[in-house]
Amino acid sequence: MHALKELKVWQRAIELSTAVYKAVVDFPMDEKYGLTSQIKRSVVSIASNIAEGAGRNSKNEFVHFLGIANGSSFELQTQLIIAHNLGLISKEKVEQLCSHIDEIQKMIFGFLKNLKTNM
Repeated sequence: MHALKELKVWQRAIELSTAVYKAVVDFPMDEKYGLTSQIKRSVVSIASNIAEGAGRNSKNEFVHFLGIANGSSFELQTQLIIAHNLGLISKEKVEQLCSHIDEIQKMIFGFLKNLKTNM
């Protein structure tokens, strides 16, 4: 098991969740159960899967959950681009959030590489 609160990738994922929730607050109400909900689920999934993996008993399980977190990050990027294409969020905001996502993806990749090397 890993000390969750000390994992920088988890900390950054929590920060991303907060930023994304703030970014979608002004989305139209008719998107509440559509794209807004999907975006929120994706961003929360990143930090949640990192946390679940950190709490597991083996490196193999942690690798599995980091992979899910990474997949959720790509889902989130896609959903933010769709939201921009629909005029729901500015290009600048999407670029800022996607930069944050890119950073987390790189951190996950590095963490996975380290875990797999030390198996």
